[in-house]
Amino acid sequence: MAGELSTALGPEARRRALERFSTDTFDVLVIGGGVTGCGVALDAASRGLSVALVEKRDYGAGTSSRSSKLIHGGLRYLENLDFALVREALHERRLLLEKTAPHLVHATPFLFPLKRRVVDRFYMGAGLALYDSLAGLHPAVPRHRHLTRSACLRHVPALREDAFSGGIRYYDAQMDDSRFLVAVLRTAVAYGAVCASGVRVTRVLREAGRVVGARVADVESGRELDVRARVVVSATGVWTSEVEGLAGVERPGFTVRPSKGIHLVVPRACIESDYALILPTPKSVLFVLPWDGHWIIGTTDTDWTHDLDHPAANTRDIDYLLEQVNTVLARPLTRDDVVGVYSGLRPLVSTGDTDTTKVSRNHEVRRDAPGFVSVAGGKYTTYRVMASDTVDAAARELPFPVEDSRTADLPLLGAVGLSLTRARAAAHPAAAALTPARLERLVRRWGSIALEVLDMVAADRALAAPLAGADEYLSVEAVYAASHEGALHVDDFLTRRTHISFELPDRGDGAVEAVARLMAPVLGWDDAAVAREIAHYRDRLAAEAKAESMPDDAASDAVRAPVRDLRLRTFPGEPGSALRVATR
Repeated sequence: MAGELSTALGPEARRRALERFSTDTFDVLVIGGGVTGCGVALDAASRGLSVALVEKRDYGAGTSSRSSKLIHGGLRYLENLDFALVREALHERRLLLEKTAPHLVHATPFLFPLKRRVVDRFYMGAGLALYDSLAGLHPAVPRHRHLTRSACLRHVPALREDAFSGGIRYYDAQMDDSRFLVAVLRTAVAYGAVCASGVRVTRVLREAGRVVGARVADVESGRELDVRARVVVSATGVWTSEVEGLAGVERPGFTVRPSKGIHLVVPRACIESDYALILPTPKSVLFVLPWDGHWIIGTTDTDWTHDLDHPAANTRDIDYLLEQVNTVLARPLTRDDVVGVYSGLRPLVSTGDTDTTKVSRNHEVRRDAPGFVSVAGGKYTTYRVMASDTVDAAARELPFPVEDSRTADLPLLGAVGLSLTRARAAAHPAAAALTPARLERLVRRWGSIALEVLDMVAADRALAAPLAGADEYLSVEAVYAASHEGALHVDDFLTRRTHISFELPDRGDGAVEAVARLMAPVLGWDDAAVAREIAHYRDRLAAEAKAESMPDDAASDAVRAPVRDLRLRTFPGEPGSALRVATR
């Protein structure tokens, strides 16, 4: 794999990418910088194809940064007899834990509390035995274990004693979805993919009835250019129908149905537990997941028919999650315990079910026009399979043979050399400026790439200082996000390169000024640009807080949607209003 210079996604790399967009003809143009799009770029580039990727906002700004942060087989899908999906996901879980991303994906113990002593233990025990068997002979995590009621209380004192009769402990895995996505993206760049965010498709180009590329606009400068490609891939999630319209697809092979999922974040002290929890609800299941000094509680699963760029939680969503989790807690949670809320949209492939919880999580890949391939649906855990299937479909559009997928054996950036990274970090010249806990945290966030972050600290010891307003993080992390990870705005750092926007009670308000000042020299901001970044972030926080007090989706959308992402403000009007098909 190439070194630092070929994986850094700073301003100069972005400038070079825009120049190549205007001069090169690529084998594959990927529209969409979520985990699926980044996975497609990596899969294609690692097969030797020339790849361009464009994302209208920030990488992972949609669904891919707003997940439950789980890598799992989907225990509840067994109820729908979706054995193939569960087996596939559990296979991917093993690959991620053992081979491709052991620095980013970590095994986590879960407790499933049982209400009915005999029936539930038999039913769930059988289900978890099947879950373990589908994971294969070498599943990378311990197998399930039955626990008595007293054992459950020892490990999860937060449980209300009359709410359960016993439990079963099993394992799945967790990751930081945004950091994972950036690792996939930068690995694709290491294999030659040319990527840029803040680049919006304004037209799809066609010649003689075939899609041959896209007209794009750099929303940071307003410059327009044509990106030529032999095949165009739409990996745009809930925006799939919009992009298919650009490609002139009159009868799409599938329809994407957005389903909103919200999550609450509460301090770790609110729930005393050694294990994550999975709780059955009337419609689905609820997860209570450890997240450093917090718990993440989610999720909902409801249709969303409003603004796709800025889905918003409402008071009904929040009250529902609190009501469900409080059925098992000895000390009920209240709205005052909630320090953060985030909302995302699942791109479900519609099956005609009226209830989104019953819609399949399988993915679909379609070639709906010559030179044009779409992928939608699926689960975060199976992003690599989705990407492989998509590139297989794209390869059939190319006039030459293409190698099979290699990504099952391809470690993501930061995984290589992981076993020695802690020792190397401790011996690094910058280590003296940091506590052992800070060093360990850097390794858990970046793997072996943490040494690059330490190089920046060694060059400027001031960057070892805790980030003002969010002292769990370091000042160097804001600089590194702008110089190496493609962050172009403070929101990119506070919401995705970190999750300060939902981890702190002030949701990053106290850190935004420091972050803007740290990013400014890297991105060339003057005082006016710094002020604009700060004001916009605070406007967003105010809009989200107001939306969370609204009674329903329509009301919450009415107050959240007007505060557009700074990139989207470049294009006034409704999303997609300027998009059209161009025929040459």
